[in-house]
Amino acid sequence: MNIKFKINEKQMNIDVDPTKRLIDFLRDDLNLKGVKEGCSEGECGACTVIMDSKAVTSCTVLTGQINNTEIITIEGLEKNGQLDKIQKSFIDNGAIQCGFCTPGMILSIKALMMNNENPTMDDVKEAIEGNLCRCTGYASIFEATRALLAEAQNE
Repeated sequence: MNIKFKINEKQMNIDVDPTKRLIDFLRDDLNLKGVKEGCSEGECGACTVIMDSKAVTSCTVLTGQINNTEIITIEGLEKNGQLDKIQKSFIDNGAIQCGFCTPGMILSIKALMMNNENPTMDDVKEAIEGNLCRCTGYASIFEATRALLAEAQNE
């Protein structure tokens, strides 16, 4: 099946197996290794990507479903060698331990902020409720997000 889509701001037109999971297509065919596989059932959020401004678990999406969509992976947040504000805040606030859940967490928060210019911490908690972290206890993740939101309000 020939599909066209945008990935990390790059337009693509490619022949794909429409039944291949998006996570496998991203990792194996496009070499986007920032997408992590955790549970393979859409429960842990490790494989989260942004599809048309919404956070989705790429292990539950088939490649045939991305025709005419826009996908953003963690690799797509860096611009001209500069990390996204969310990535910087995670680093500055120690919100990264083993790092396995980090791309999915960051992308879930990014999707929230793409759709809500002034999210509350309750909105943030709801946005990442599908992202599991075994290392941080979420406190540092919430602190990184609080700092990010405070910075956005001061701009």
